[in-house]
Amino acid sequence: MALKVKVSNMKCDDCASKISEAIKVMEPKAKVDVDLDSKTVTVDSGASDESIKQAIVAAGYHIEGYQ
Repeated sequence: MALKVKVSNMKCDDCASKISEAIKVMEPKAKVDVDLDSKTVTVDSGASDESIKQAIVAAGYHIEGYQ
């Protein structure tokens, strides 16, 4: 099942690339879709939702509703 999160401080293509790269380092087979307009990241992966969120936060981004 895919995880969809809102990343409030994602602003540009460079941000999108950094987030995708952070997720793929953790889970190379992950399918990552970044929508800059809606500031959402959708990840289809075998990794846990928690580890995906941690990868995004570790890359320096904020997920709405997640600490």
